[in-house]
Amino acid sequence: MTEAEIRLEQCFEAIRESIPYRPEIAVVLGSGLGDFADRAMKTDAVIPYGTIPSFPTSTVAGHKGRFVFGRVGDVRIVAMQGRVHYYEGYSMEEVVLPIRLMRRMGAESLMLTNAAGGLNPDFEPGSLMMITDQIASFVPSPLIGPNPESLGVRFPDMSSVYDKEYRRILRKTAEEEEISLKEGVYIQLPGPNYETPAEVRMCRALGADAVGMSTACEAVAARHCGFRILGVSCITNPACGLSEVPLSHEEVQKSAERAASSFARLIRRAIRNIASE
Repeated sequence: MTEAEIRLEQCFEAIRESIPYRPEIAVVLGSGLGDFADRAMKTDAVIPYGTIPSFPTSTVAGHKGRFVFGRVGDVRIVAMQGRVHYYEGYSMEEVVLPIRLMRRMGAESLMLTNAAGGLNPDFEPGSLMMITDQIASFVPSPLIGPNPESLGVRFPDMSSVYDKEYRRILRKTAEEEEISLKEGVYIQLPGPNYETPAEVRMCRALGADAVGMSTACEAVAARHCGFRILGVSCITNPACGLSEVPLSHEEVQKSAERAASSFARLIRRAIRNIASE
């Protein structure tokens, strides 16, 4: 077994008895969006990251750092209230360990959410964007190094990272809830500094519509280990150079919280629609 496989099994065995059931859908809740687990799910169990041996813990404000097991209707969910980031000093293997652990729990579908800066001038703060594709070339691949054959093949296909059927369902869900849903490409940069105006122009030239410091590396690992993936960005601010207002994490959190109601309605119904397909 590789070191990644050994660590994954150790983490799973440490919490096996605390996992109340095999979850159907895993959800990663980004900055300012963590309240979804408290408000939109009926909670059955909570496992703080800090209680899992050798497991990375969240250090960023707005990330509670725990797994929440609950239900949306009859659908069994495991949600991450807060993620860990590459810029926190963790290795990429550590950053994607939570994704692999939720797959080890038995979840087959994954919803990745984040707070992101808007690169597309048509996107207003508070907009919700369905991720149609991504650019992960500016951060190390989480698949570098020995390949855990139990998780996936050495050279996984990335032609459709975000599941086409799930995207169709999300479009339909947004129409049902009368929520405006943008669509676009997400690009991950390392952070923790925000982008310069020149970097924003570069990202836009590459075809990106939203920029952030997470998600794309998680999606690579998730696709590798067999998840079907849906991605949603909450556009919290225009990226640097597109607005005169200086960027701050506090403003990102506030903007995400203002969009939380629409976000919760969209994700809650999408979960039910995906489970019923």
